[in-house]
Amino acid sequence: MSSAQQLLLTAIRCDIDNLTHLATTADIVGDISRFIHMLQRERGASTIYLASQGRRFKTRRDTYRQHSQQAETLMRQRLEALSQEARPQAAARLLRRIAAVWYALDELDALRQAIDTFTISPDAATQAFNQLTSGLLAIVFEAADTSIDPDITRTLVAIFHLMQGKELAGQERACGAFGFTHGHFDEAHRALLNQLVTDQQRCFDTFVEFATPEAQQTWQKELSPRTLAGIYQLRDTACQHPAAGQSTPTNPPDTLGETWYELTTLRIDAIKTVEDALITQLSVLCHRKIAQAEDALEQAKAEPCRHAPAPCEQLLALNDPQPLGDLTASALNSPLGRSLIELTQAQASRLQGLSDELENTRKALRERKLIERAKGLIMAHQDMSEEEAYRFLRKTSMDQSKSMADMAQAILDLSAMLKRKEEGRSR
Repeated sequence: MSSAQQLLLTAIRCDIDNLTHLATTADIVGDISRFIHMLQRERGASTIYLASQGRRFKTRRDTYRQHSQQAETLMRQRLEALSQEARPQAAARLLRRIAAVWYALDELDALRQAIDTFTISPDAATQAFNQLTSGLLAIVFEAADTSIDPDITRTLVAIFHLMQGKELAGQERACGAFGFTHGHFDEAHRALLNQLVTDQQRCFDTFVEFATPEAQQTWQKELSPRTLAGIYQLRDTACQHPAAGQSTPTNPPDTLGETWYELTTLRIDAIKTVEDALITQLSVLCHRKIAQAEDALEQAKAEPCRHAPAPCEQLLALNDPQPLGDLTASALNSPLGRSLIELTQAQASRLQGLSDELENTRKALRERKLIERAKGLIMAHQDMSEEEAYRFLRKTSMDQSKSMADMAQAILDLSAMLKRKEEGRSR
C-alpha cells in the first residue's frame, strides 16, 4: 500500500473518531436536556413553596426533586466517562466547562437544604437554579462551537438556542409564580418578566433559523394557541402599571398562581417535546455520518485491488506518436478526462459549500460571544440590566451604521486599551 493510500485511510479514520465523539456529545446533550427540564420543574415548585411559606407545592416539590436527582445521576455517569478516557476526544474548553458545572452540582444539596429551612428567599433560590442551568447550557454551547461538521453544527446551534429559550421560559414561570402567589408584582419583577419575554423570542427566532424543516413543523404543531392565549392574558395582568406607589394586584393569588404555573408548564413541556425530537435527529445524523465514513473507509481499502489505467496510459500506447499539445488536448477531451475534471469540480464546489456553511455558523457563534461580552461590560460600567445593555448596544450600532458585532468588538477594544493605560499609570 502506498504512502498516499495510508494517509487517506488515516484521514478517514480521524473523521470516524471525530464523528463518534460528536455522537457521544449528542448523548451528553440529551442527558443535560433531561436534567435541565427536571431542574426547571423543581425551581418553579420551589418558588411557589417559598413564596407561600410552605403551604403550597410541598408534595410536588418533593416529587420534582426526586426526578432531578435521578436525571442528575444519569448525567453524571455520562460525564464521568469523559474523565476516564486516556486521551479524551473532547476539546479542552468543553472539559473545563464540565468541570466547572461539576463543582456547582456539588452545591445543589446545600441549596435544597436552604429551601427546606426557609433560609433563602424565593428570588435568591431562583437565581441559584438559574446559575446552575446557565453552566449546563454553556456545555451545550461549547459542544456546538467545537463541532467540525456543518450539518451537525447547525443542529447543535438550533438545540442550544431552543434550550436557552426554554430556560428563559422556565425563569418566566418562576418569576410569574412568585408574583401571582405573593399577590402582587413590584416594578423589578414586572421589568424582569418583560425582559424574559423579549429574550425568549430572540432565542426562538435563532432556533427557527437553524432548525431543520422537520423541527420547524414540530415547533408549529406542538405550541397550543389556547395555552399561549392564556399565558398572554396573564402576562398582561402581571405587567399592568398600578397607580403611583402601589404594586400590581393579582388577587386571588392562589387561583392565578396555580393557573399561571399550569399554563406555562404546558408550554414548556411542549417546547421539551420539540427539543427531544431535535436531539433524536442529531443522534440519527451523527450515526448516519459515521456509517458514511465507514463505507468510505472500506471503499478506500479496496481501491488498490481494482486496476484503473492511468489517464494517459492508452494514449501513450498508440503506435503513431502525437505532439504533446495534441496529447494534452485529447486527454482533456476524452470521456475519462472529462469525468475526472467534472468530478474534481463537483468535489471542489461541494467542499467550498460545506466550508462556507461551517464558517457562517461559526461566525454567528463568534458574533454572539462578542455581543454577550460587550453586554457584560456595559452592564458593569453603566449600571444597566441585560435588556437595557442590549438595547443600548443595538441603538449605538445603528447610530454609527455598524453591525452589532463590530460595535461590540469596538467596545471590547476600547475597554482593553483603557485598562492597559490605567495599569501603566499605576506603575
